[in-house]
Amino acid sequence: MIQIFRSRAAKAVAVVFFAVLMVVFLLTSVDLSTLGGAGKVGKINGRSIDARTYESLVSQQTQAAQQQSPDALSLEDMTTIRNQVWDQLVQQAVLNSEYHKYGLSASDEEIASVLQSNPPPQLEQSTQFQTDGKFDLAKYQRWLTAPSSAPYVEALGAQAKEQILRSKLLALATADIYMSDEALWEQWRDGHETVKIGLTAIVPRNVVPDSAVHITNADVESYFRTHPDEFKRGNIAYLSAIRLPRVISAADSAAALKRVTGLRQEIVAGAPFAEVARRESSDLGSAEQGGDLGQWTRGQMDPAFDSAAFSLPLNTVSEPVLTSFGYHLIEITQRHADTASGRHILVPIELAGENRDRMDARLDTLDQYAAGKADPTALDSVARWLRLPVSTGLSVQSGGRVQVGTQVVPDAGVWAFQTVVGEISDVTETPDAYYLFRLDSLRDESEPTLGEVRPAVEAAVRDQKKFELARGVAQNYLKRVGEGSTPKQAADALGITRGEFGPFTRVSPPLDIPEIVGAAFGIAPGSGSGIITTDAGLYVVDVLARTPADSAEFLKELDNFRVRTIQLARQSRVRNYLDALKKQAKVVDNRQKYLQQNAEQNARAAQS
Repeated sequence: MIQIFRSRAAKAVAVVFFAVLMVVFLLTSVDLSTLGGAGKVGKINGRSIDARTYESLVSQQTQAAQQQSPDALSLEDMTTIRNQVWDQLVQQAVLNSEYHKYGLSASDEEIASVLQSNPPPQLEQSTQFQTDGKFDLAKYQRWLTAPSSAPYVEALGAQAKEQILRSKLLALATADIYMSDEALWEQWRDGHETVKIGLTAIVPRNVVPDSAVHITNADVESYFRTHPDEFKRGNIAYLSAIRLPRVISAADSAAALKRVTGLRQEIVAGAPFAEVARRESSDLGSAEQGGDLGQWTRGQMDPAFDSAAFSLPLNTVSEPVLTSFGYHLIEITQRHADTASGRHILVPIELAGENRDRMDARLDTLDQYAAGKADPTALDSVARWLRLPVSTGLSVQSGGRVQVGTQVVPDAGVWAFQTVVGEISDVTETPDAYYLFRLDSLRDESEPTLGEVRPAVEAAVRDQKKFELARGVAQNYLKRVGEGSTPKQAADALGITRGEFGPFTRVSPPLDIPEIVGAAFGIAPGSGSGIITTDAGLYVVDVLARTPADSAEFLKELDNFRVRTIQLARQSRVRNYLDALKKQAKVVDNRQKYLQQNAEQNARAAQS
């Protein structure tokens, strides 16, 4: 029955089934440490997590994610999924401890009631439980009692039990939440009192040139000695790479132009623009909407696109327009001053004809003679055959992304910590090139010597000295204002930036810097602040106007506002409570070591 049900419920059931499996694994009496498998991936509160269990949960989550994604999942996507599963395991472990601590339980009657009256939302979308296109609760309830549904219903019961236990626990955690009228007024005021300010920014890197800063060896050594944690390095992978560029030729551009010209002729001859866009446009986001881009403001688009959009006659299909993205057919439906609405079809300039054939042949050489090889010399050999340079000395920290020149390459940073030294990656593709990487060495987390990080230390010392010099600029600004200059005159004289912002409330400030928000609402209109020091720079606020919150409106809305505010407070308490539980958990995460051990075993097996 499960297979039949899953085939009918399609993607929705895949998602539900993953959640159910998570609950079954975590809530049943089965010991996760005794399920068998090739090793452990860690411990949570002293309880081992078996590798096979963990990988099974990852597999289920991956299947659910893949069914909802039009593209193949990347290594980075897979890393996100693995981390999500691990986080769920940690959370469930600490919740189980709390259930036991408070003696919480769920009776059979409670579980049956939840199953009968609260079907999983995703199942409501299944046609199996619908009548005339609407969810039919009676059909769902009959299915629950069918003998053939028993295995699946048992899993749903485990999920319902978890919902009940979690609701009881979170009710305990939020039972004491109360808000007085005074506290509610403060929250109302924060969302309704508005202020308009002038903000002068003295950003050290902008106002102090490098030439004004003198750095000595003593400065560098002192900073390095007094900031030891700032330069600690995580695990680092050192890589070599070859890059096979995708060089677009004049013939490729001509082929794209020919194609887009043909599409325009098709539309002019009567084909619906939206239909052609859905079929042919490479801008997938707008293609689904028949090419519709909605409304935009002049300057938001590529300059060539904007130029055409604001000069075309309305409801007319443009000639092909070349931008940095390729060729466009544009149709503007509305235009008012500096805003326009319309739709487009994008045809990118891609490799074609003989140029594509040559690229495919070179790519085949990469695949056949180097990609995935355990022999590290294969990378150098294929580079010589294809006359490509080898980039050496590339490095990436665990969790980071590899950068080759100015290009950030996806997946390579994940692969580097899941393989063994000497291995060569599969081909990684970016819009402008193909890449192969070789893992040359790995270094564990360490405290580097000054020589290894000297440029970074010098940069930190330079920033610190610039901050000190920028304070002098800020003091000069205040002096000028105190002597009678307007804030704008003083800022212009010193070449620093001043802007006006608002009206805004405490909960929606233009800059999320608490010190600035505090000054904006803490000083009287017409007054200015002193120098506000933040990590980003130095600021001075002058308050231009303030509009108080309406106390009469507050009293009118008090009852409804109380309900909404307490609900939000409970949600915040729950998030903080769960975060605190996870931080208190004793977690040993050996997943990276497990992946590397697997890679080493696979490499040895391949060699033998």
